[in-house]
Amino acid sequence: MKQNALFFFLFALLLTGCDVKNVDEFDDSTTWRSIQTRILTPKCANCHVAGSSFAEQSGLILTEDVAYEETVSSQVKNAAAKKDGLEMVGTQGLPSLYKSYFWEKVNYPDEDHFYNDHPNYGALMPLGDDPLTNGELELLRQWIVAGAPKAGKVVDLKVLEDTRRYERPAFRPLEKPVQGYQLKLGPFDVAPNFNREFFVFQKVGNLVDTYVKRFEIEMRAGSHHFLIYNFRANTPSSIMPKEGVIRDIWDANGGFNMLNAAPMQYHTFFGGTQWPRLDYTFPEGVALKMPANAGFDLNSHYVNKGKEKITGEVYANLHTVDKSQVKYEANILDLNNTNIFLPPKQKTTLQKSFTFNKQTRIIMLFSHAHQYMTSFKVFVEGGANNGKMVYFADDWEHPPILTFNDPLILEAGTKLRLEATYDNTTNNAISFGLTADDEMMILFGYYY
Repeated sequence: MKQNALFFFLFALLLTGCDVKNVDEFDDSTTWRSIQTRILTPKCANCHVAGSSFAEQSGLILTEDVAYEETVSSQVKNAAAKKDGLEMVGTQGLPSLYKSYFWEKVNYPDEDHFYNDHPNYGALMPLGDDPLTNGELELLRQWIVAGAPKAGKVVDLKVLEDTRRYERPAFRPLEKPVQGYQLKLGPFDVAPNFNREFFVFQKVGNLVDTYVKRFEIEMRAGSHHFLIYNFRANTPSSIMPKEGVIRDIWDANGGFNMLNAAPMQYHTFFGGTQWPRLDYTFPEGVALKMPANAGFDLNSHYVNKGKEKITGEVYANLHTVDKSQVKYEANILDLNNTNIFLPPKQKTTLQKSFTFNKQTRIIMLFSHAHQYMTSFKVFVEGGANNGKMVYFADDWEHPPILTFNDPLILEAGTKLRLEATYDNTTNNAISFGLTADDEMMILFGYYY
C-alpha cells in the first residue's frame, strides 16, 4: 500500500523478511550499488527527482545519476540540522555517523533521542511505514563507518539476514507542557467492528490571547484521526455544544446522529493529525493565535475492525510563546471538496481548484481522505510554479505532512488544484461522508 514514502529523506528499504524478491533484481557489485538498488531507486527516486517539490524541499535528488553526490558530503537543507553542524553523510568514518542527518532520519531505535532532542528535524523515515529491519540499519551504519565509499564492497550483505525490526513504544501519556496547555480525551471504549467518532467541547483556560508555537499529539493505537476545531464567529448560541459532553456521531446500531453532527457546519480547522504521534513546530517567528477564553471541539475517530473492544485515548499539548516572539501570525488552510460521487467497481479521479486572492506563504500541507483513495495530488495553477505538483500522498491512513523550509509562495490569483483518485471496489456508489466507508477530499495546512 505504501509504495511512495514522501517527505524529506525516504530511506525505506526494499528487502524485508516477508518480501519475496529475486536477488537478480539488485546490483550488489559494490556496497553503494546495493544501497542504490535496494533502497534509493525502488523507494525514493520516484519522488526525489529533479524539479519535484519533494526534492526541492529536502535538497535531495536520489536518481541513480546523481544520488551519490547528492547524499555523500552534501549539505542538509533542514535549518535546525544545519545549525547543529550535520551533513547528509560524511566520509570521516565513525565520527560521521554521529553527524549524519541521513542516519538520524532512519534510526528508529533512537526514536526518543530524535524527537526529544531534535523536535525540528522533521519525522523519522520511512514515514507511516514499518521501521527498517535491524539488518538494513546495520548495512547503512557499517557503510557510513567505512567512510561511505562509492567503490568497493565494505559491508557483508549477510547483515540483511537479521529481519527483526524495532517496535514502536506503547502509547505513553504526554507530560503537560512547561509553557502552554494540555487537552485530553479518554480513555474510552471502541466497540468491536465499529467506527466510533465523537466530539467533545473543551475550554482551554487561557484568559488572554495566546500564541501556539508547537503541537504535540499522542494517541493510542486504532485512531483514524484526531482534529481540533474552532467555531466560526457566526455560530448561533443554540448550536454551541455544552462543555465536556461526549457527542457520538453514530449510535450503537450505526445510525447517524444528526443533532450531534449539527455543529460541524460551523467548524474551522485549528490543528490535528492522522499519525499516532505528531510533534510539529512552526517556523521561526511564526505562531498560531489562540483567542482569549478559547474553546475547541475535539474530534476523535477510531476504527476497530477486530472482534474485541479496544481502548482509545488522546493527549494534545499546545506549546505557547510570548507575543514578542511572533513576527508572523499563522492562518489555517482548509480546502474541502464535498462534491464526491464514486460509481461502483470503478476508478474515479476528482479535481477541484481553489483561488488565492492575495499573496500567500504556505508552510505546511497534509491531505485527508478515506480508504478508497489511492492518490492525492496538489498542483499549482498560475504564477512561477504553474503546473508544478507540490504535494502527493498514497496512504489514506497516515498521509505525509509536508513542511516547507522555504514557504511555498502563491501570488494573488494563483490556484491550488486538488486531484484525488479513488478505487471503489464495492458494489455500491460512494459519496461524501464521515465513516471510513464514505469518502472525503480535504487539504489542510498552515500559511501566513
